[in-house]
Amino acid sequence: MANVPLVDRTDATGTVKEHLDQISGAFGTVPAMFRAVANSPAALASMWGSFGAFGGGALGPALGELIAVAVANRNSCEYCLAAHTALGKKAGLTRETLAAAQDGESDDPKTAALLAFALKLVNDRGQLSSADVQTVRDHGWSDEQIVETIGHVALNLFTNYVNIALDVPTDFPTIPLRRAS
Repeated sequence: MANVPLVDRTDATGTVKEHLDQISGAFGTVPAMFRAVANSPAALASMWGSFGAFGGGALGPALGELIAVAVANRNSCEYCLAAHTALGKKAGLTRETLAAAQDGESDDPKTAALLAFALKLVNDRGQLSSADVQTVRDHGWSDEQIVETIGHVALNLFTNYVNIALDVPTDFPTIPLRRAS
């Protein structure tokens, strides 16, 4: 059971109802994470707005889902790993590609460099050097994509922490966490 009530869309009012209606339209339902976050209208607006902004960003949906899977696995967030694996499949990613991303790996060296950068952000709490940024740039990533990757990581830290701290029940098919070596 979640540590906060899960707001029911039919009981919501104002901007919370508007956002939950939009989320329901996008997913066909309102996932439990959004119902937990709906306890704070500001947090819900921030989270939903961020998902919308990044959905049309320079990285595209598939790379966004790979980053989300890598960050979720690193933070042991079962909810986000399940949700972003399902969303990754909808974005055209294979089960094998998503499983590799859990460890920050990819068959594509450019994608592998971006995932390594994202996980370094998580592991080092953002304390990166100019050489770390240059390494990802040297793999062909633009400054726009680098900044957007940092934004994706920050959004995923937010969702990971919400789901872990509030013990949000997983309403997507579960995916086993892979332990970092």
